[in-house]
Amino acid sequence: MNYLLFLPELALAALAFGVLVIDLFLPRERKGYLPWVSLVGLAGVLALSLRYLWGKDTNLYGGLFLVDSFSLFFKAFFLVMGGLVVLSSMEYVKRHLSHPGEYYGILLLSILAMMLMTSSGELLTAYISLELLSFSLYVLVSFARGDPKSNEAGLKYILLGAFASALLLYGISHVYGMLGTTGFTEISAALLLEETPLNPAVLLGLALIVAGLGFKMAAAPFHMWAPDVYEGAPTPVTAYLAVGVKAAVFALVLRLFSQAFMPAIEEWQVILAILAALTMTVGNLVAIAQSNIKRMLAYSSIGQVGYLLMGVAALSPMASDGVMLHLLGYGISNLAAFLGVILYYNVTGKENIADYAGLADRSPFLAMAMSVALFSLAGLPFFAGFTTKFYLFTAAAEGGFLWLVGLAITNSLISLYYYLIVIKQMYMVPASDKSALKVSLIGGGVLGVLVLGIFLVGVYPAPLVDAIQGATGAILP
Repeated sequence: MNYLLFLPELALAALAFGVLVIDLFLPRERKGYLPWVSLVGLAGVLALSLRYLWGKDTNLYGGLFLVDSFSLFFKAFFLVMGGLVVLSSMEYVKRHLSHPGEYYGILLLSILAMMLMTSSGELLTAYISLELLSFSLYVLVSFARGDPKSNEAGLKYILLGAFASALLLYGISHVYGMLGTTGFTEISAALLLEETPLNPAVLLGLALIVAGLGFKMAAAPFHMWAPDVYEGAPTPVTAYLAVGVKAAVFALVLRLFSQAFMPAIEEWQVILAILAALTMTVGNLVAIAQSNIKRMLAYSSIGQVGYLLMGVAALSPMASDGVMLHLLGYGISNLAAFLGVILYYNVTGKENIADYAGLADRSPFLAMAMSVALFSLAGLPFFAGFTTKFYLFTAAAEGGFLWLVGLAITNSLISLYYYLIVIKQMYMVPASDKSALKVSLIGGGVLGVLVLGIFLVGVYPAPLVDAIQGATGAILP
Protein backbone atom coordinates (compact mmCIF):
# COMPACT_ATOMS: atom_id res chain seq x y z
CA MET A 1 0.00 0.00 0.00
CA ASN A 2 1.26 3.45 -0.94
CA TYR A 3 1.11 5.38 2.32
CA LEU A 4 2.30 8.54 0.54
CA LEU A 5 -1.31 8.92 -0.58
CA PHE A 6 -2.15 9.62 3.09
CA LEU A 7 0.65 12.17 3.43
CA PRO A 8 -1.48 15.35 3.13
CA GLU A 9 -3.88 14.17 5.86
CA LEU A 10 -1.05 13.02 8.12
CA ALA A 11 0.81 16.29 7.60
CA LEU A 12 -2.29 18.35 8.40
CA ALA A 13 -2.98 16.34 11.57
CA ALA A 14 0.65 16.90 12.62
CA LEU A 15 0.31 20.62 11.88
CA ALA A 16 -2.85 20.92 14.00
CA PHE A 17 -1.25 19.22 17.00
CA GLY A 18 1.98 21.13 16.36
CA VAL A 19 0.13 24.47 16.64
CA LEU A 20 -1.42 23.32 19.94
CA VAL A 21 1.99 22.29 21.31
CA ILE A 22 3.74 25.48 20.14
CA ASP A 23 1.01 27.51 21.83
CA LEU A 24 1.95 25.93 25.19
CA PHE A 25 5.47 27.34 25.02
CA LEU A 26 4.86 30.75 23.44
CA PRO A 27 4.56 33.75 25.79
CA ARG A 28 1.37 35.79 25.40
CA GLU A 29 3.05 38.60 23.46
CA ARG A 30 4.22 36.15 20.77
CA LYS A 31 0.91 34.35 20.15
CA GLY A 32 0.70 36.33 16.89
CA TYR A 33 3.10 33.82 15.34
CA LEU A 34 0.49 31.03 15.49
CA PRO A 35 -1.60 32.08 12.46
CA TRP A 36 1.58 32.41 10.39
CA VAL A 37 2.65 28.90 11.43
CA SER A 38 -0.80 27.69 10.38
CA LEU A 39 -0.56 29.48 7.04
CA VAL A 40 2.88 28.14 6.19
CA GLY A 41 1.74 24.67 7.21
CA LEU A 42 -1.39 24.85 5.03
CA ALA A 43 0.73 25.94 2.07
CA GLY A 44 3.04 22.98 2.70
CA VAL A 45 0.11 20.54 2.87
CA LEU A 46 -1.23 21.97 -0.41
CA ALA A 47 2.17 21.42 -2.04
CA LEU A 48 2.25 17.82 -0.73
CA SER A 49 -1.26 17.20 -2.06
CA LEU A 50 -0.38 18.42 -5.54
CA ARG A 51 2.93 16.55 -5.51
CA TYR A 52 1.68 13.11 -4.43
CA LEU A 53 -1.98 13.05 -5.53
CA TRP A 54 -1.86 14.71 -8.94
CA GLY A 55 -3.00 12.29 -11.64
CA LYS A 56 -3.70 9.47 -9.17
CA ASP A 57 -6.87 7.39 -9.46
CA THR A 58 -6.90 4.62 -6.88
CA ASN A 59 -8.42 3.55 -3.57
CA LEU A 60 -7.13 2.26 -0.25
CA TYR A 61 -8.55 -0.29 2.18
CA GLY A 62 -10.94 -1.79 -0.34
CA GLY A 63 -12.55 1.51 -1.33
CA LEU A 64 -12.82 3.16 2.10
CA PHE A 65 -10.46 5.95 1.05
CA LEU A 66 -10.54 7.25 -2.53
CA VAL A 67 -7.75 9.14 -4.26
CA ASP A 68 -8.82 10.79 -7.51
CA SER A 69 -9.05 14.18 -9.20
CA PHE A 70 -12.40 14.90 -7.49
CA SER A 71 -10.95 14.57 -4.00
CA LEU A 72 -7.80 16.48 -5.00
CA PHE A 73 -9.88 19.38 -6.34
CA PHE A 74 -11.78 19.75 -3.08
CA LYS A 75 -8.70 19.24 -0.92
CA ALA A 76 -7.01 22.12 -2.71
CA PHE A 77 -10.19 24.19 -2.28
CA PHE A 78 -10.36 23.47 1.48
CA LEU A 79 -6.69 24.27 2.04
CA VAL A 80 -6.83 27.58 0.16
CA MET A 81 -10.11 28.49 1.86
CA GLY A 82 -8.60 27.56 5.24
CA GLY A 83 -5.68 29.90 4.59
CA LEU A 84 -8.08 32.75 3.74
CA VAL A 85 -10.07 32.09 6.93
CA VAL A 86 -6.86 32.16 8.99
CA LEU A 87 -5.89 35.50 7.43
CA SER A 88 -9.40 36.84 8.02
CA SER A 89 -9.28 35.72 11.66
CA MET A 90 -5.97 37.30 12.69
CA GLU A 91 -7.13 40.68 13.89
CA TYR A 92 -10.49 39.39 15.15
CA VAL A 93 -8.86 36.71 17.30
CA LYS A 94 -6.33 39.19 18.64
CA ARG A 95 -9.05 41.68 19.62
CA HIS A 96 -11.96 39.51 20.73
CA LEU A 97 -10.88 35.93 21.54
CA SER A 98 -8.54 34.32 24.03
CA HIS A 99 -6.59 31.07 23.52
CA PRO A 100 -5.56 31.57 19.87
CA GLY A 101 -3.63 28.28 19.83
CA GLU A 102 -6.78 26.26 20.44
CA TYR A 103 -8.68 28.33 17.86
CA TYR A 104 -6.20 27.71 15.03
CA GLY A 105 -5.56 24.10 16.06
CA ILE A 106 -9.25 23.19 16.02
CA LEU A 107 -9.70 25.08 12.74
CA LEU A 108 -6.96 22.92 11.19
CA LEU A 109 -8.58 19.73 12.53
CA SER A 110 -11.86 20.75 10.90
CA ILE A 111 -10.07 21.18 7.56
CA LEU A 112 -8.63 17.68 8.04
CA ALA A 113 -12.18 16.38 8.54
CA MET A 114 -13.28 18.02 5.27
CA MET A 115 -10.39 16.43 3.39
CA LEU A 116 -11.32 13.01 4.78
CA MET A 117 -14.98 13.54 3.86
CA THR A 118 -14.22 14.26 0.22
CA SER A 119 -12.10 11.08 -0.01
CA SER A 120 -14.63 8.81 1.70
CA GLY A 121 -15.91 5.94 -0.43
CA GLU A 122 -18.09 4.40 2.24
CA LEU A 123 -20.91 5.68 4.44
CA LEU A 124 -19.39 5.03 7.88
CA THR A 125 -16.06 6.58 6.88
CA ALA A 126 -17.97 9.63 5.67
CA TYR A 127 -19.99 9.69 8.90
CA ILE A 128 -16.90 9.58 11.14
CA SER A 129 -15.28 12.37 9.10
CA LEU A 130 -18.46 14.42 9.32
CA GLU A 131 -18.55 13.96 13.10
CA LEU A 132 -14.94 15.14 13.42
CA LEU A 133 -15.97 18.23 11.48
CA SER A 134 -19.10 18.72 13.60
CA PHE A 135 -17.29 18.45 16.95
CA SER A 136 -14.68 20.95 15.77
CA LEU A 137 -17.43 23.36 14.76
CA TYR A 138 -19.29 22.98 18.07
CA VAL A 139 -16.18 24.28 19.82
CA LEU A 140 -15.46 27.06 17.31
CA VAL A 141 -19.04 28.37 17.37
CA SER A 142 -18.98 28.72 21.17
CA PHE A 143 -15.36 29.91 21.31
CA ALA A 144 -16.21 33.43 22.55
CA ARG A 145 -16.88 32.23 26.08
CA GLY A 146 -17.59 35.72 27.42
CA ASP A 147 -20.33 36.33 24.86
CA PRO A 148 -23.77 34.94 25.85
CA LYS A 149 -24.80 34.81 22.17
CA SER A 150 -21.84 32.58 21.35
CA ASN A 151 -22.64 30.27 24.25
CA GLU A 152 -26.28 30.06 23.19
CA ALA A 153 -25.29 29.41 19.56
CA GLY A 154 -22.94 26.62 20.61
CA LEU A 155 -25.59 24.96 22.78
CA LYS A 156 -28.23 25.07 20.03
CA TYR A 157 -25.75 23.76 17.47
CA ILE A 158 -24.68 20.83 19.67
CA LEU A 159 -28.25 19.76 20.51
CA LEU A 160 -29.60 19.98 16.98
CA GLY A 161 -26.37 18.64 15.49
CA ALA A 162 -26.55 15.53 17.69
CA PHE A 163 -30.14 14.94 16.56
CA ALA A 164 -29.15 15.30 12.89
CA SER A 165 -26.21 12.91 13.37
CA ALA A 166 -28.58 10.35 14.90
CA LEU A 167 -30.87 10.64 11.87
CA LEU A 168 -27.93 10.19 9.54
CA LEU A 169 -26.61 7.14 11.37
CA TYR A 170 -30.09 5.60 11.53
CA GLY A 171 -30.42 6.10 7.77
CA ILE A 172 -27.04 4.43 7.19
CA SER A 173 -28.16 1.46 9.31
CA HIS A 174 -31.33 1.12 7.19
CA VAL A 175 -29.32 1.09 3.96
CA TYR A 176 -26.88 -1.46 5.39
CA GLY A 177 -29.70 -3.64 6.74
CA MET A 178 -31.40 -3.85 3.34
CA LEU A 179 -28.40 -3.91 0.99
CA GLY A 180 -25.76 -5.50 3.20
CA THR A 181 -23.08 -2.91 2.45
CA THR A 182 -22.08 0.68 3.14
CA GLY A 183 -19.58 1.04 0.27
CA PHE A 184 -20.64 3.46 -2.47
CA THR A 185 -19.83 1.20 -5.43
CA GLU A 186 -21.33 -1.84 -3.65
CA ILE A 187 -24.55 0.10 -2.94
CA SER A 188 -24.77 0.99 -6.63
CA ALA A 189 -24.24 -2.64 -7.64
CA ALA A 190 -26.87 -3.83 -5.15
CA LEU A 191 -29.43 -1.30 -6.44
CA LEU A 192 -28.84 -2.48 -10.01
CA LEU A 193 -29.78 -6.02 -8.93
CA GLU A 194 -33.06 -4.91 -7.33
CA GLU A 195 -36.27 -5.29 -9.34
CA THR A 196 -37.32 -1.86 -8.09
CA PRO A 197 -34.27 0.34 -7.42
CA LEU A 198 -35.57 1.64 -4.08
CA ASN A 199 -37.86 -0.48 -1.95
CA PRO A 200 -39.62 1.34 0.93
CA ALA A 201 -37.00 0.39 3.54
CA VAL A 202 -34.08 1.63 1.42
CA LEU A 203 -36.06 4.76 0.53
CA LEU A 204 -36.61 5.43 4.25
CA GLY A 205 -32.86 5.06 4.85
CA LEU A 206 -32.09 7.45 2.00
CA ALA A 207 -34.66 9.96 3.32
CA LEU A 208 -33.01 9.88 6.76
CA ILE A 209 -29.59 10.37 5.17
CA VAL A 210 -30.92 13.35 3.19
CA ALA A 211 -32.40 14.80 6.39
CA GLY A 212 -29.11 14.40 8.27
CA LEU A 213 -27.07 15.97 5.47
CA GLY A 214 -29.77 18.61 4.98
CA PHE A 215 -29.16 19.78 8.53
CA LYS A 216 -25.41 20.02 7.95
CA MET A 217 -25.87 22.12 4.81
CA ALA A 218 -28.77 24.17 6.32
CA ALA A 219 -31.41 23.15 3.77
CA ALA A 220 -35.05 23.98 4.63
CA PRO A 221 -36.83 22.71 6.68
CA PHE A 222 -33.63 21.63 8.50
CA HIS A 223 -32.24 25.17 8.58
CA MET A 224 -33.66 26.38 11.91
CA TRP A 225 -30.24 26.36 13.61
CA ALA A 226 -28.41 28.45 11.03
CA PRO A 227 -29.57 32.06 11.74
CA ASP A 228 -28.98 31.87 15.51
CA VAL A 229 -25.65 30.04 15.13
CA TYR A 230 -24.43 32.40 12.39
CA GLU A 231 -25.34 35.44 14.50
CA GLY A 232 -23.86 34.13 17.77
CA ALA A 233 -20.63 32.57 16.47
CA PRO A 234 -17.44 34.64 16.10
CA THR A 235 -17.71 36.22 12.64
CA PRO A 236 -14.71 34.37 11.08
CA VAL A 237 -16.33 31.11 12.22
CA THR A 238 -19.61 32.24 10.64
CA ALA A 239 -17.78 32.80 7.34
CA TYR A 240 -16.20 29.38 7.68
CA LEU A 241 -19.61 27.77 8.31
CA ALA A 242 -21.12 29.52 5.30
CA VAL A 243 -18.38 28.54 2.86
CA GLY A 244 -16.24 25.61 4.00
CA VAL A 245 -18.86 23.43 5.63
CA LYS A 246 -21.28 23.75 2.72
CA ALA A 247 -18.54 22.87 0.22
CA ALA A 248 -17.55 19.80 2.25
CA VAL A 249 -21.13 18.54 2.57
CA PHE A 250 -21.84 19.06 -1.13
CA ALA A 251 -18.61 17.27 -2.05
CA LEU A 252 -19.89 14.29 -0.05
CA VAL A 253 -23.40 14.60 -1.54
CA LEU A 254 -22.06 14.68 -5.11
CA ARG A 255 -19.97 11.56 -4.56
CA LEU A 256 -22.72 9.75 -2.66
CA PHE A 257 -25.46 10.30 -5.23
CA SER A 258 -23.26 9.83 -8.29
CA GLN A 259 -21.40 6.72 -7.12
CA ALA A 260 -23.92 5.04 -4.78
CA PHE A 261 -27.51 6.04 -5.57
CA MET A 262 -27.30 6.88 -9.29
CA PRO A 263 -29.26 3.70 -10.32
CA ALA A 264 -32.23 5.02 -8.33
CA ILE A 265 -32.03 8.60 -9.67
CA GLU A 266 -35.70 8.69 -10.73
CA GLU A 267 -36.79 7.95 -7.14
CA TRP A 268 -34.74 10.60 -5.34
CA GLN A 269 -34.68 13.36 -7.97
CA VAL A 270 -38.13 14.63 -7.03
CA ILE A 271 -37.23 14.67 -3.31
CA LEU A 272 -34.17 16.86 -3.92
CA ALA A 273 -36.07 19.09 -6.37
CA ILE A 274 -38.79 19.83 -3.79
CA LEU A 275 -36.13 20.38 -1.12
CA ALA A 276 -34.30 22.78 -3.45
CA ALA A 277 -37.46 24.76 -4.20
CA LEU A 278 -38.40 25.05 -0.52
CA THR A 279 -34.86 25.97 0.55
CA MET A 280 -34.23 28.74 -1.98
CA THR A 281 -37.68 30.27 -1.38
CA VAL A 282 -37.55 30.22 2.43
CA GLY A 283 -33.98 31.51 2.51
CA ASN A 284 -34.55 34.48 0.23
CA LEU A 285 -37.97 35.52 1.54
CA VAL A 286 -37.01 35.46 5.23
CA ALA A 287 -33.73 37.30 4.51
CA ILE A 288 -35.77 40.41 3.59
CA ALA A 289 -36.98 40.83 7.18
CA GLN A 290 -33.53 40.68 8.84
CA SER A 291 -31.91 43.67 10.52
CA ASN A 292 -28.66 41.96 11.57
CA ILE A 293 -26.25 41.55 8.66
CA LYS A 294 -24.99 38.15 9.84
CA ARG A 295 -28.55 36.81 10.03
CA MET A 296 -29.26 38.26 6.59
CA LEU A 297 -26.20 36.52 5.15
CA ALA A 298 -27.27 33.34 6.97
CA TYR A 299 -30.61 33.28 5.17
CA SER A 300 -28.84 34.28 1.96
CA SER A 301 -26.61 31.21 2.29
CA ILE A 302 -29.71 29.05 2.84
CA GLY A 303 -31.02 30.38 -0.48
CA GLN A 304 -27.69 29.47 -2.14
CA VAL A 305 -28.07 25.92 -0.81
CA GLY A 306 -31.35 25.72 -2.73
CA TYR A 307 -29.57 26.57 -5.99
CA LEU A 308 -26.89 23.95 -5.31
CA LEU A 309 -29.50 21.29 -4.47
CA MET A 310 -31.14 22.05 -7.80
CA GLY A 311 -27.88 21.03 -9.49
CA VAL A 312 -27.70 17.80 -7.48
CA ALA A 313 -31.33 17.00 -8.38
CA ALA A 314 -30.47 17.32 -12.08
CA LEU A 315 -27.31 15.25 -11.57
CA SER A 316 -25.30 14.90 -14.78
CA PRO A 317 -21.70 15.75 -15.71
CA MET A 318 -22.73 19.31 -16.61
CA ALA A 319 -24.83 19.70 -13.45
CA SER A 320 -21.94 18.44 -11.31
CA ASP A 321 -19.66 20.98 -13.01
CA GLY A 322 -22.25 23.67 -12.28
CA VAL A 323 -22.50 22.76 -8.59
CA MET A 324 -18.72 22.80 -8.14
CA LEU A 325 -18.28 26.04 -10.08
CA HIS A 326 -21.03 27.74 -8.07
CA LEU A 327 -19.45 26.51 -4.83
CA LEU A 328 -16.25 28.30 -5.89
CA GLY A 329 -17.94 31.51 -7.02
CA TYR A 330 -20.24 31.60 -4.01
CA GLY A 331 -17.33 30.80 -1.70
CA ILE A 332 -15.20 33.69 -2.95
CA SER A 333 -18.13 36.13 -2.85
CA ASN A 334 -19.34 35.08 0.58
CA LEU A 335 -15.84 35.20 2.07
CA ALA A 336 -15.46 38.73 0.71
CA ALA A 337 -18.82 39.78 2.20
CA PHE A 338 -18.03 38.28 5.60
CA LEU A 339 -14.50 39.71 5.62
CA GLY A 340 -16.06 43.14 5.09
CA VAL A 341 -18.33 42.47 8.08
CA ILE A 342 -15.32 41.32 10.15
CA LEU A 343 -13.25 44.41 9.29
CA TYR A 344 -16.16 46.72 10.12
CA TYR A 345 -16.86 44.92 13.40
CA ASN A 346 -13.19 45.03 14.42
CA VAL A 347 -13.31 48.83 14.36
CA THR A 348 -16.90 49.60 15.43
CA GLY A 349 -18.17 46.50 17.27
CA LYS A 350 -21.46 46.80 15.33
CA GLU A 351 -23.18 44.33 13.01
CA ASN A 352 -26.69 45.66 12.31
CA ILE A 353 -27.48 46.70 8.74
CA ALA A 354 -28.47 50.19 9.92
CA ASP A 355 -24.98 50.61 11.40
CA TYR A 356 -23.47 50.57 7.88
CA ALA A 357 -24.95 54.00 7.13
CA GLY A 358 -22.43 56.26 5.39
CA LEU A 359 -19.73 53.60 5.10
CA ALA A 360 -18.89 54.82 1.58
CA ASP A 361 -17.76 58.15 3.08
CA ARG A 362 -15.87 56.60 5.98
CA SER A 363 -14.13 53.81 4.00
CA PRO A 364 -14.72 53.89 0.21
CA PHE A 365 -12.68 50.72 -0.37
CA LEU A 366 -14.58 48.66 2.20
CA ALA A 367 -17.95 49.84 0.86
CA MET A 368 -16.89 49.07 -2.72
CA ALA A 369 -15.62 45.59 -1.81
CA MET A 370 -18.77 44.69 0.09
CA SER A 371 -20.94 45.99 -2.77
CA VAL A 372 -19.03 43.84 -5.27
CA ALA A 373 -19.46 40.79 -3.03
CA LEU A 374 -23.20 41.40 -2.60
CA PHE A 375 -23.76 42.01 -6.33
CA SER A 376 -21.93 38.76 -7.02
CA LEU A 377 -24.11 36.86 -4.54
CA ALA A 378 -27.17 38.33 -6.30
CA GLY A 379 -25.86 37.08 -9.65
CA LEU A 380 -25.34 40.32 -11.58
CA PRO A 381 -23.27 40.25 -14.82
CA PHE A 382 -19.48 40.57 -14.79
CA PHE A 383 -19.32 39.13 -11.27
CA ALA A 384 -18.56 35.53 -10.31
CA GLY A 385 -22.11 34.84 -9.16
CA PHE A 386 -23.57 35.55 -12.61
CA THR A 387 -21.24 33.17 -14.43
CA THR A 388 -21.61 30.36 -11.92
CA LYS A 389 -25.41 30.71 -11.68
CA PHE A 390 -25.72 30.81 -15.46
CA TYR A 391 -23.75 27.56 -15.77
CA LEU A 392 -25.69 25.89 -12.95
CA PHE A 393 -29.13 27.03 -14.13
CA THR A 394 -28.39 25.95 -17.69
CA ALA A 395 -27.39 22.48 -16.47
CA ALA A 396 -30.60 22.20 -14.42
CA ALA A 397 -32.71 23.31 -17.41
CA GLU A 398 -31.09 20.68 -19.63
CA GLY A 399 -31.84 18.13 -16.91
CA GLY A 400 -35.56 18.83 -17.29
CA PHE A 401 -36.07 21.17 -14.32
CA LEU A 402 -37.24 24.28 -16.17
CA TRP A 403 -39.83 25.06 -13.47
CA LEU A 404 -37.12 24.96 -10.83
CA VAL A 405 -34.85 27.21 -12.88
CA GLY A 406 -37.71 29.72 -13.21
CA LEU A 407 -38.17 29.67 -9.45
CA ALA A 408 -34.40 30.10 -8.94
CA ILE A 409 -34.32 33.16 -11.23
CA THR A 410 -37.25 34.67 -9.31
CA ASN A 411 -35.45 34.05 -6.03
CA SER A 412 -32.30 35.67 -7.40
CA LEU A 413 -34.32 38.81 -8.12
CA ILE A 414 -35.70 38.72 -4.57
CA SER A 415 -32.17 38.42 -3.19
CA LEU A 416 -31.10 41.52 -5.11
CA TYR A 417 -33.63 43.53 -3.08
CA TYR A 418 -32.18 42.75 0.36
CA TYR A 419 -28.59 43.10 -0.89
CA LEU A 420 -29.51 46.56 -2.23
CA ILE A 421 -30.81 47.51 1.24
CA VAL A 422 -27.25 47.12 2.58
CA ILE A 423 -25.75 49.00 -0.37
CA LYS A 424 -28.31 51.78 0.08
CA GLN A 425 -27.24 52.15 3.72
CA MET A 426 -23.59 52.41 2.71
CA TYR A 427 -24.03 54.91 -0.11
CA MET A 428 -27.28 56.85 0.39
CA VAL A 429 -27.80 57.18 4.16
CA PRO A 430 -25.55 59.69 5.97
CA ALA A 431 -23.38 58.44 8.81
CA SER A 432 -23.83 59.66 12.36
CA ASP A 433 -20.06 59.23 12.85
CA LYS A 434 -18.09 60.97 10.08
CA SER A 435 -14.64 59.79 11.18
CA ALA A 436 -12.54 57.76 8.72
CA LEU A 437 -12.64 54.02 9.23
CA LYS A 438 -9.25 52.39 8.79
CA VAL A 439 -8.99 48.68 7.97
CA SER A 440 -5.93 46.57 8.74
CA LEU A 441 -3.33 46.10 6.02
CA ILE A 442 -3.65 42.30 6.01
CA GLY A 443 -7.46 42.37 6.05
CA GLY A 444 -7.61 44.96 3.29
CA GLY A 445 -5.10 43.01 1.20
CA VAL A 446 -7.06 39.75 1.51
CA LEU A 447 -10.29 41.59 0.70
CA GLY A 448 -8.67 43.08 -2.41
CA VAL A 449 -7.56 39.62 -3.57
CA LEU A 450 -11.09 38.25 -3.07
CA VAL A 451 -12.63 41.12 -5.05
CA LEU A 452 -10.14 40.48 -7.85
CA GLY A 453 -11.11 36.79 -7.72
CA ILE A 454 -14.81 37.71 -8.05
CA PHE A 455 -14.11 39.61 -11.28
CA LEU A 456 -11.71 36.96 -12.59
CA VAL A 457 -14.20 34.10 -12.13
CA GLY A 458 -16.95 36.27 -13.59
CA VAL A 459 -15.02 37.24 -16.73
CA TYR A 460 -12.61 34.34 -17.34
CA PRO A 461 -13.72 31.09 -15.66
CA ALA A 462 -12.21 28.79 -18.32
CA PRO A 463 -9.23 27.46 -16.26
CA LEU A 464 -11.53 26.67 -13.34
CA VAL A 465 -14.05 24.96 -15.61
CA ASP A 466 -11.29 22.77 -17.08
CA ALA A 467 -10.17 21.69 -13.59
CA ILE A 468 -13.76 21.08 -12.53
CA GLN A 469 -14.53 18.97 -15.59
CA GLY A 470 -11.53 16.80 -14.76
CA ALA A 471 -12.81 16.41 -11.20
CA THR A 472 -16.32 15.52 -12.38
CA GLY A 473 -14.86 12.86 -14.67
CA ALA A 474 -13.73 10.94 -11.58
CA ILE A 475 -17.28 10.51 -10.24
CA LEU A 476 -19.36 10.67 -13.44
CA PRO A 477 -17.22 9.14 -16.20
